[in-house]
Amino acid sequence: MNQETKIKAADETTAPEELGAGEEVIVTKSPGKAKKIAIMLLVPLLLLIGGGYMWLSGQGKVSTDNAQVKQDITSVGAQVSGPIAEVFVKEGQRVQAGQLLFRIDPQPYRVALMQAQAQLAQAQLSVRQVVTQAQGTSSDIAGAQAQLTIDQRALSRQAELLQRGFTTRVSYDNALAEVEKDRTALADARARAANAQAAIAPSGEQPGEAAARAAIAAAQLNLSRTDVRAPAAGVISNTDRLLKGQQAVPGIGLLSLVSSNEAWIEANFKEKDLAEMAPGQRVDIEVDAYPGLKLTGRVQSIGAGTGSEFAILPAQNANGNWVKVSQRVPVRIRFDGKPARPMIAGLSATVTVHTGD
Repeated sequence: MNQETKIKAADETTAPEELGAGEEVIVTKSPGKAKKIAIMLLVPLLLLIGGGYMWLSGQGKVSTDNAQVKQDITSVGAQVSGPIAEVFVKEGQRVQAGQLLFRIDPQPYRVALMQAQAQLAQAQLSVRQVVTQAQGTSSDIAGAQAQLTIDQRALSRQAELLQRGFTTRVSYDNALAEVEKDRTALADARARAANAQAAIAPSGEQPGEAAARAAIAAAQLNLSRTDVRAPAAGVISNTDRLLKGQQAVPGIGLLSLVSSNEAWIEANFKEKDLAEMAPGQRVDIEVDAYPGLKLTGRVQSIGAGTGSEFAILPAQNANGNWVKVSQRVPVRIRFDGKPARPMIAGLSATVTVHTGD
């Protein structure tokens, strides 16, 4: 048969009825499906390569984004009560240690100081009166003793005259009564002298005088506390309640003082990340507020307890519904040198600790 064979190319989607008689069909695969198969093989391969790279690059490192910039923040309030008379600082102002921040109305405390000084004067007057009284009792004793001596001599003469019959019994009894009266007066004078001496403190300063001096010292201290000064150098913040006329109450902060001396990172790592972590290890730091800024530091210390242990209301797991939760431990990280940008307290950060160091 010399019948010429016709060749027709068809793909997998060509229907049989579209082919003529005596035509030889060469089936070719669709280019789109081949691409899909290649992608299906390539994607798992890329994922495997990426996962292997991440696993290898993560060896000897632990990271967390649960980290914040920390600084010493002091809540500054009043130690005495009263209305605020003057304010000398404003929000964001940098102050030095000992700088005057605000003043509470000092007039009531000046009056209290004058009252304490008046109490001291009264106490000193009372002391002088007691000393004078004690000195006067000595004279009373001497006078009573002299009078007793005179009356005793008179009684002796009356006794001698009575024996000779030159006086009466009545005169003798009167002389004896005078002696007894003088003895009683002498005993009273000595008792008054003892009481007067007991009222004088042996140390030289009377209790009333010492109490008055203590009241003066307390009044002076309270007066000095009407001037509220910065306990350290830093930046003034949170001054919403620091207003002239605002009532200051001891124990309630009126402003916050953010220390400018030092900043650090507090990173909360999962407990399973602490196995190879130790102070002194190198740390890479990225602060969210400053993209592209690369900082380094060192692990300074690892917390002595988890965050939940230091919470105001620690978790109580002694019940039947207990669920195990991975705990986090605060790790303090210090910067290497002074950062190039301001480290504001509370900024979020991401840290990577090189545990292989």
